[in-house]
Amino acid sequence: MVAFLSYSLTGETRTVYLPGPTTVGHYQIELECKACHSEVFTDRAALQAACVKCHGGELKRVNDSHPEAKFTDPRNASRVEELDARYCMTCHREHRPEVTSSMGLSVPQDYCFRCHETVAEERATHQGLAFDSCQDAGCHNFHDNEALYEDFLAKHYGEPALLPSPQRPGLTHARSAPLTERDADAPAWFVLGPAQAKAWAASGHGQAGTNCSACHASKDGQWQASVPGERCGECHAAEREGYLAGRHGMREAAGLGPMRVGDARQPMRDEAKDETLSCTSCHGAHAFDTREAAISACLGCHDDRHSTSYRQSKHYAVFRADESGRSGASCATCHLPRIGGEAGEVRVVHNQNDTLRPNEKMVRGVCINCHGLQFSLDALADRELIAKNFGGAPAAKVESLEWAWRRVR
Repeated sequence: MVAFLSYSLTGETRTVYLPGPTTVGHYQIELECKACHSEVFTDRAALQAACVKCHGGELKRVNDSHPEAKFTDPRNASRVEELDARYCMTCHREHRPEVTSSMGLSVPQDYCFRCHETVAEERATHQGLAFDSCQDAGCHNFHDNEALYEDFLAKHYGEPALLPSPQRPGLTHARSAPLTERDADAPAWFVLGPAQAKAWAASGHGQAGTNCSACHASKDGQWQASVPGERCGECHAAEREGYLAGRHGMREAAGLGPMRVGDARQPMRDEAKDETLSCTSCHGAHAFDTREAAISACLGCHDDRHSTSYRQSKHYAVFRADESGRSGASCATCHLPRIGGEAGEVRVVHNQNDTLRPNEKMVRGVCINCHGLQFSLDALADRELIAKNFGGAPAAKVESLEWAWRRVR
């Protein structure tokens, strides 16, 4: 095993003996070993419980294609001997970078073949396909097949690249009597600058009747100049929960300090490297400008090619031209999308993992608001097009829709 040095985000040096680096999904919390491990590091059941604690809710939401129940069925006992998928760590073993591929997989890429070796005999379309191609773009995902079920593919067969009325859902807000700058109830000794007061009064908070004390007064009545994220969560519980479950807030959820931009594994802007993340990192302290948060806040940190190409994209041009924000696409449109709830309300998903890996997860909640399914899957299968922030037509061609249509027809 190789020992290497790891550093906390506060600058404190800690020597952590790990058998290897952690994966992209877990590196932020590698200093909090107990987030995954119990006192007994080799207890398989305890490790499984830790996986389910963080990821179980997501698997339930997407109607996991391969739930544990499928492998505890006695009829599948022989398959369990081949691949014991009752345990997450069978396929996702941490600290083994030399054998780990995308999605944190540490098993050979032909693992699907162990159970589905006769698929070519059952489906003519699958004859001649490589045994390790099951998870090619537009085909199958082990857990989340929301956008790839056969009936869904067939339903959207033949759609145009751009739908007749491309729009994303509008947000819903609870409204009270709007407040003005003169209504601010900050204590007299606290100097509230004119610009801050004006920004607050024009913000969603001011227009919804949310005064200064609603955020700045603690439960015991003490005034706090800095508002903690937990306070935001008192009104925005779903958004706060999503934030903590995603890349931006997962360190806080594990009991560690907030993430520092410079410690991300993705390319980040050098001038932002010492910034730490919180709700106000994106939304600001008083203006809470959602259009600002939807683009500038993202590009203020992210410096990868996909991000830096955004302002030259068609998505940006259309978004900028529509003040309502319902046409075109901002960074948040795709990575923090709006979804409808059971009561008819529309809210923003603040867990960017929900539409990130695999990227077909983006199809239902994002892409097909504006584009046909064939165009969406082709675009998401084209790595170069993604890097250019979809500047052009997709060169890839996903055949899944054609196959599904043939079977249904």
